[in-house]
Amino acid sequence: MSIKSDRWIRKMATEHDMINPFSEKQVREGVISYGLSSYGYDLRVADEFKIFTNVNSTVVDPKKFDARSLVSLESEVCIVPPNSFALARSVEYFKIPRDVLSICVGKSTYARCGIIVNVTPFEPEWEGFVTLEISNTTPLPARIYANEGLCQILFFQSDEQCETSYKDKKGKYQGQKGIVLPKL
Repeated sequence: MSIKSDRWIRKMATEHDMINPFSEKQVREGVISYGLSSYGYDLRVADEFKIFTNVNSTVVDPKKFDARSLVSLESEVCIVPPNSFALARSVEYFKIPRDVLSICVGKSTYARCGIIVNVTPFEPEWEGFVTLEISNTTPLPARIYANEGLCQILFFQSDEQCETSYKDKKGKYQGQKGIVLPKL
């Protein structure tokens, strides 16, 4: 398995629609950077957010998730409360090839502010908008900027195709269009 370079990512995005929309260069001027980098792609967070709240006194249960524990927001800026959490989605739609696994890591600009981004790996043949998990680990409110970079995707290509892909398994998060809540 090897990590893929900007040339490979560009080719897969432009010829195979792996990332759409695709920014062929890193955009940095006046924004938290996004777009193609040397060995990855910095995705953007869209202007749709779901922020955790305890206003309804629900319990967070991954087997029986209660959507009342979230407040929806559509905005250019999302304020994540102290020691809290928000969900968002990527601007980009991804189509992962059968011989590729992608891993997401947070951007240093946010990490240095105590904002942690967690995204599970993009399995072979998964496709959709990415549901992004954003944690504010600080005792202060944290600002997230829509349509700017949030995290970096690294692509690893195997020297052989997997036996069973996410698409083959009919994965429950296949083809997701918006912010998708936990499913059992």
